[in-house]
Amino acid sequence: MTDTSTLDLGPQTRVIARLADGVADGRLSGPTPCPELAVRNLLGHLLGLAVAFRDAGRKDLGVTTDTSPDSAVPDIGPGWREELPKVLDELAEAWRDPGAWSGMTRAGGVDLPGEVAAAVAVDELVIHGWDLARATGQEYTPDPAALQASHDFLLAAVDDPSRGQIFGPVVPVPADAPLLDRAIGLSGRDPGWTPQRR
Repeated sequence: MTDTSTLDLGPQTRVIARLADGVADGRLSGPTPCPELAVRNLLGHLLGLAVAFRDAGRKDLGVTTDTSPDSAVPDIGPGWREELPKVLDELAEAWRDPGAWSGMTRAGGVDLPGEVAAAVAVDELVIHGWDLARATGQEYTPDPAALQASHDFLLAAVDDPSRGQIFGPVVPVPADAPLLDRAIGLSGRDPGWTPQRR
């Protein structure tokens, strides 16, 4: 697996912030590659995970790090356009502290080594960035280092017995497909998904 301990999450959080800024209000109720989530719910999930992993990086454990992401369908409030980029910046800044990567922390109610929590955060940002781009018709170019880390994380989880609790079944993708398509397939998504072709 890629050594993520020197990875700056900032380039990928900025990609997410740009995508979110490009979401028209009329798209908020549209479908996403996550069957149970509309665009507004996906944005709510991104906001919630950014807060949770920011606080996990800070080792500021409490309600934000103890709550399972499955406890409720996420949604956005009226100030989400200002709140999401701010929290994404805070997330990236939290993981620039070398102390975030050492010792134990917690996210989603699960205790994790710091470096594993960071790998999960990067994967969430890369895969849900693709979800958001596809759902809203935007181009998507993830940060290359984050994409490589996400792919390696997902590849390492293929044979994990608990995989089915987190990801859908692997979608076969040609070995010579772009790295992003291979990561998306490993996450249990069809790289060819569009709102019209679900």
